Amino acid sequence: MGVLRMRQANMILPTYTADVSGVCSALYELGGMTVMHDASGCNSTYNTHDEPRWYSTPSMVYISALTETEAMLGDDKRLIENVCQTALEQHPRFIALCGTPIPTMTGTDLPGLARLVERRTGIPSFGFPTTGMQDYLSGAGMALSGVARRFLPEKAQRTEKPSLNLLGVTPLDFSVTGNVQALRACCQENGFAVRGCWAMGDPFEMLMGAGGAWANLVVSAAGLPLARLLREKYGTPYVAGIPIGGRLAGTLFAALRQAAAGEAAADPLAVPQEAGGRPALVIGEPVWALSMRAAMLAKGFTDVRAVTMLAPYPLPFLPCGRQAASEEEIFALAKTASFVAADPLYKPAVPQGVPFASFPHEACSGRIWRKDIPLFIGQDGDKALSV
Repeated sequence: MGVLRMRQANMILPTYTADVSGVCSALYELGGMTVMHDASGCNSTYNTHDEPRWYSTPSMVYISALTETEAMLGDDKRLIENVCQTALEQHPRFIALCGTPIPTMTGTDLPGLARLVERRTGIPSFGFPTTGMQDYLSGAGMALSGVARRFLPEKAQRTEKPSLNLLGVTPLDFSVTGNVQALRACCQENGFAVRGCWAMGDPFEMLMGAGGAWANLVVSAAGLPLARLLREKYGTPYVAGIPIGGRLAGTLFAALRQAAAGEAAADPLAVPQEAGGRPALVIGEPVWALSMRAAMLAKGFTDVRAVTMLAPYPLPFLPCGRQAASEEEIFALAKTASFVAADPLYKPAVPQGVPFASFPHEACSGRIWRKDIPLFIGQDGDKALSV
């Protein structure tokens, strides 16, 4: 057991943004009040490294300032009183409580506290059982699907013209450097109006029209729980993938048109390949890595492996890729690679002389290389892969 635990500790490679920040990022623009239950520290990590909108777009994100005494004695009275008082002053659309390691260790019942807060304030409240020890995809996924389940209307009228929702869009995966705008434009160019972008750039009221879309495009694993909810609620089909490169964009939107018409569509990311020799590696968020793999195969690569250190939540990752359980495994894979595309913090794992395509990832390296994040949507993806 000791050996297994040491293999889970990284000495060189980074950890990813935590689930609590994933909740905050997903809900940032929706008019709610998000409270991290923590002593103080998780909030500064979030606003300085995980949230590029912090200094330009106001949002109600707070820290509970949990004290040692409150943690030891399990006294939640001050938390409830402070949340209720602040909410009654700020009038948020909803209240979201999310946990960090300390309340997790003391067994704080966040859903139960949310019910008490809602009873006192009359404001819809959520208690997301984040721990600060899982990755951002799980936090963002439960936040987006939680809000949709609570607020979306029971019935919806399908739009007259083809439309879609973009699911799983946060700065943690797409930053604020132009890829979200390029993604919207790519949808328009391929005949789909964007009904709602969950959850960047569109007002809450617009997102509530999600049920009218012909199909949903899942662009990160954080959007998959929401896609499944919308399919269950409205019967809306979904396709997972990011239109990286011209050829993949064409394949992806063709699959969306088939799905919207009620036809069975092949998975655009399950692209067959030739095995053998030294493979190229793509390391990152599951949907991005699988999409980049498909784009590279379309560009002429013959053997590309998609790898993630994130839990493939809840996206099936095999047989087109694999989840790396440890830093040791990443280093071993990199030794066999002929080419690597990843965040620059992975470069120490790549042997000298192996071509490296830098794709800074906000959830991995934070703001360090934000200005260097390339445009990777549509034709820009082909350019970004030219090393």
